Amino acid sequence: MPLPPPPTAPPPPAPDSHSSLSLQWPFLRGPLGLLRLGQLLLGAACWLTVAAHKYEGAAHFALFAAVLVWLLTLGLFGLSLLGRWVLVPVLGTRWLLTNTVHDLALGVGLLAAAAGIMGYKAESNSYCTLPNYRHHCSYQAYLSAATCAGITAALYLLSGLYCLARRCQGHRDIL
Repeated sequence: MPLPPPPTAPPPPAPDSHSSLSLQWPFLRGPLGLLRLGQLLLGAACWLTVAAHKYEGAAHFALFAAVLVWLLTLGLFGLSLLGRWVLVPVLGTRWLLTNTVHDLALGVGLLAAAAGIMGYKAESNSYCTLPNYRHHCSYQAYLSAATCAGITAALYLLSGLYCLARRCQGHRDIL
């Protein structure tokens, strides 16, 4: 049985272990990195506020939406910070477009819906603000979650528009 022909080019060198974990400081100091940090902090405040208090009905969807967007953002942030987005199959070569779609479709869409749901629930519990009302009420928690979700949705809109502007200027990358 004949042997296969030798490869035409040598295999690429293995990456240095130190360079594989280096942080992309330009990303972290840039507008997108700062917006991602704000999204992660406010998103965590949103879903932790909902999860820490009694919730029922549509608040389950609001909690699901907030956690889903937060986890996806954490993944995007981690891959971008480490400069390893090229390792993501299919999406890695279109990382700027991936960030744009994530921010505008998922971030703004789901968090605006969560803000609306939590705002509606806060309004339906607004009787708790009456003087001399002494029973436990989740009005403040719902209002806080609605506010955090609304501000976070605005941050996603800003980062989505930033990525879209970079894409329109001909950039293919987030840096």
